[in-house]
Amino acid sequence: MEPAHAHRRLQLAASDAEPALGILSPVTEIRRPGVVRLLALDSHGQALDWISWQDAACLYTRDAVAWTLGDPCITLHGGTSRLTGEQSQLLLHPIIAARNHARGRPGMPTPALTNPALFARDQQLCMYCGNNYGRSHLTRDHVQPVSRGGRDVWENVVTACVGCNSRKGSRTPQQASMPLLAIPYRPSWIEHLILSNRHILADQMEFLKAQLPKKSPRH
Repeated sequence: MEPAHAHRRLQLAASDAEPALGILSPVTEIRRPGVVRLLALDSHGQALDWISWQDAACLYTRDAVAWTLGDPCITLHGGTSRLTGEQSQLLLHPIIAARNHARGRPGMPTPALTNPALFARDQQLCMYCGNNYGRSHLTRDHVQPVSRGGRDVWENVVTACVGCNSRKGSRTPQQASMPLLAIPYRPSWIEHLILSNRHILADQMEFLKAQLPKKSPRH
């Protein structure tokens, strides 16, 4: 069922527009061009992933948008009507639920363990010295070294600067006298979405924060 507070998909009166809206001209008005990503939901309102404005526009033009949330944040311009001289517009919303699309199984997926995702989880801080570094100076450290049976999983990896990782070597933090500043944890899918987008719009953040776990895994 469509949420009562959701905005209906905008119907575009473009029957007399040429060319058709199915082929959009280059964007002439985008809030923060090249930065904004839209939050895609399934038909039940579960967060799927971030999508580009191009992918979102395809959903709209295929009539695949069930409902939306938030005020329009991107305006795309299409063809110009021969009758009125007016240019058609397609308004994209920050949160878009796809019609007839739902997760194949209940629950949220586990975020893939990648270095960018790991560094985002740890806020680009070395979990040994506590300093902030650029990505080129960060590494993935296995708390329990792989050579000692440690696994390459969220709960056993932390962000470490090149120097600290080299100093720790194949030892545990206890053996190296390098205590961890935070306990490694597996982020939820919602946490992963928040961590993977540095330019989240207010409507998107409000929606995602409402779905966060009640207690932080670090507490």
